[in-house]
Amino acid sequence: MGIWQKIALITGAGSGLGRAAALEFARQGAFVVLCGRRLNKIRETGQLIAADGGTALPVQTDISDEAQVASLVETALKQYGRIDILINNAAVFEAAGFLETSPEAWEYQLKINATGAFLTMKACLPHMIRQNYGRIVNITSGLAYNGAGGFAAYGASKAALESLTRTVADEMEAYDILVNLYNPGMIKTEMHATGKDPSAVVQDLVYLADLPRRGITGRLLEAAL
Repeated sequence: MGIWQKIALITGAGSGLGRAAALEFARQGAFVVLCGRRLNKIRETGQLIAADGGTALPVQTDISDEAQVASLVETALKQYGRIDILINNAAVFEAAGFLETSPEAWEYQLKINATGAFLTMKACLPHMIRQNYGRIVNITSGLAYNGAGGFAAYGASKAALESLTRTVADEMEAYDILVNLYNPGMIKTEMHATGKDPSAVVQDLVYLADLPRRGITGRLLEAAL
């Protein structure tokens, strides 16, 4: 059955990997909730899905705002009645050396990249617990564990996300809620001008979104080179 007719909420769905994942999930029969700060971009994704015969619901949301996240989940539940899959893809990136990284830039990247995933999971999990089912995929980066000059805040935010993912995975496994990490490697997005096309890795996300009961959880899957 795969992800056919499952409800998938995808953050950062207006471009890059989020858009590619939304398109593929819809092609495979999922109903997709498109989350993003830029309404015009998630509407574009929705139009592409509709043109391909799929179903999508764009919901403008700043995932760093708890009230907006609560409204997002409420809207999704009102439309579809459940949330089966959560893909935490939204992220921001500001390159700067450590000494040049302002407290504001530090807070901004952690707020979106780590706190945003914290808020979306916290909002979705009570509903997943009630339905005794959920699949969550948090998008990470190799910078979480190897670091690199110029990436202090971004790398730290992804390291926080990885630790959070393993904690939630441990707590939620009894409810058949599997929570994993995915590192797509270098892909071409609005944040990065070079790399492989995001469509090249979306099947990995489908795999993690469709894991069987007692499937892997708290694990990191990396894209093939």
